[in-house]
Amino acid sequence: MLESPKEILRKYWGYSEFKGSQQKIIEAVLNRQDVLALLPTGGGKSLCFQIPAMAKEGICIVISPLIALIQNQVDSLRQRNIKAIALTGGIPFNELNNLLDNCVYGNYKFLYLSPERLHQEIVQERIQQMNVNLIAIDEAHCISQWGHDFRPAYLECSKLRELAPDAPIIALTATATEQVAKDIVSNLQFNNPLVFKDSFSRPNIAFAVIWSEDKHYRLKILCSKARSSVILYVRTRRLTQELANYLNQNHCSADYFHGGIDKKDKEKKLNAWLHNKVQIMVATNAFGMGIDKADVSLVIHYQVPDCIENYFQEAGRAGRNGEPAMAVLLTNKADESQVRNQYLSVLPDVPYLKEIYKRLNNYFQISYGEGYDEMYQLNFNNFCETYSLKILMTYNALRILDQNSVISLSESFSKRTTVRFVTTKDQLFSYLEKHKAIAPAIQTILRTYGGIFDYDTKINTSLLSKKAAMPEEKVQIVLKQLQDDNIIEYVAQQNDLSITFLVPREDDRTINVFAHKIKQQQQLKADKVEDMLAYTKNDNICRSKQLLTYFGENKETDCGICDVCVNRLKQENVTSKSISDDILALLEAKNQTSRELIAVLNHPEHAVLDVIKQLLANGIIKINTRNEYERYRA
Repeated sequence: MLESPKEILRKYWGYSEFKGSQQKIIEAVLNRQDVLALLPTGGGKSLCFQIPAMAKEGICIVISPLIALIQNQVDSLRQRNIKAIALTGGIPFNELNNLLDNCVYGNYKFLYLSPERLHQEIVQERIQQMNVNLIAIDEAHCISQWGHDFRPAYLECSKLRELAPDAPIIALTATATEQVAKDIVSNLQFNNPLVFKDSFSRPNIAFAVIWSEDKHYRLKILCSKARSSVILYVRTRRLTQELANYLNQNHCSADYFHGGIDKKDKEKKLNAWLHNKVQIMVATNAFGMGIDKADVSLVIHYQVPDCIENYFQEAGRAGRNGEPAMAVLLTNKADESQVRNQYLSVLPDVPYLKEIYKRLNNYFQISYGEGYDEMYQLNFNNFCETYSLKILMTYNALRILDQNSVISLSESFSKRTTVRFVTTKDQLFSYLEKHKAIAPAIQTILRTYGGIFDYDTKINTSLLSKKAAMPEEKVQIVLKQLQDDNIIEYVAQQNDLSITFLVPREDDRTINVFAHKIKQQQQLKADKVEDMLAYTKNDNICRSKQLLTYFGENKETDCGICDVCVNRLKQENVTSKSISDDILALLEAKNQTSRELIAVLNHPEHAVLDVIKQLLANGIIKINTRNEYERYRA
């Protein structure tokens, strides 16, 4: 052993002590035992394989499903002067060959790669030549068909047992149910594994579900009271910009972050948030993976996630410093149907999957038996329009083909051409007068996309060409002219998707290999959505208890700080009469809206609204023309 684990921890990471089961896990790995580590978000999973790998001669192979997560960890290791290599997509063969040579001869400590890379013969051959001291399977729930993010390519991880038979394996995850944990052990062919499970309980996080018809108002109140950093999760890129603008307009320091932003802007935005120059980051759900920021005091989900696993992992990014924190899910009655529509109604069945696969091959004129390892640029909108395909269902079909290693999608998927008008409306009218030839195209853009003066807006140039009755190329020329004349900010992305075909074309036979799993997976997704919705509606059981029970952990005592526990305590100590007295006392001083009353009174919102209804019905108070409540005086 080169250095002791504690010496490595102190030297490279600056910590003096391990936390939770970290030390026991590291000792087990150093004793060459297979390990399954179930640790909560913020539990320090990466150190459990990075430190033992540093303590021994040789290289650690790390399998991870997300390119962003791989890059974050590799960058972090390099900043500590630890030699690490990432094999991500789009690497030419010669470069791949050189990188693998470095792993064999260059004294590198870590090789990060996606599970799909294990299909490549050159990768398999070089791994056999490496001095592999440890194999780490990160986000190991992806190997289980019962996991929330099952990736069949993860099943290839068991090959590593043959390629490096002397190396122990450690599998790590923060979101495994008992069934998933058993699946991980079975699929990785563990030998007498040690299973370490730290409690998923986060006693410093107050979980809450807030029902509100006016989410914007609720969001403003929550963010204005936050004492340190905030993450606000939404489902769409456009909403990240809308809500960031809304919060800034209401004196809350906010920025937005999503996959469509270029690398330079991402780094700038992330650094501003990490160094507390911006308090609130409005982001899509991938944000936060691999980012070590301990002082997040509030995580808000503006929309209901698709499963408890994702919700718990994202909410767990709050309070990693051990200080009191909140995780709030904002919802209302309209969300339930929207959730089912977004996540369930757009799931493609096997016939649709076969159709998309055939269309994709026809689109690129790939012959039967051909196409293996070939990359193509795809204009997604054009592809859907060519064959009159449903956009969301087609997107999900491509995702399934990607997950089952039929194709590989590039990171740039879903990027679109974006436009934002940067001139005033008066200046624009003057511009239209001088450029009458292109005025119809500009007017079509303005009629089609609302809010285009306020934020970067994705536009569909194919759709605009039809509406304006002009060739798509002409629309693009108009947009370029507007950019040159400083009328708009314009980012053009015509080929928004790179696809690499991973198997030769065999049409239905290609899909039949995994067709039996599709129906099973669709039902699993439906069940997970229902579990998530049930959590939002259950206001009788402590939130922490509900979440821990889902992951097979029994908690005897209530947390005492979630919305359910707090409301129960308030209800035990308050009567309708005391609420009524408090309301009337406030209205004696001045007329107030329901919002103002709720903000001042230390009572549950639903209890205050119920008492207001009773007072109105009994003629004790009335509502004036300004929607304020006032004492009724005969």
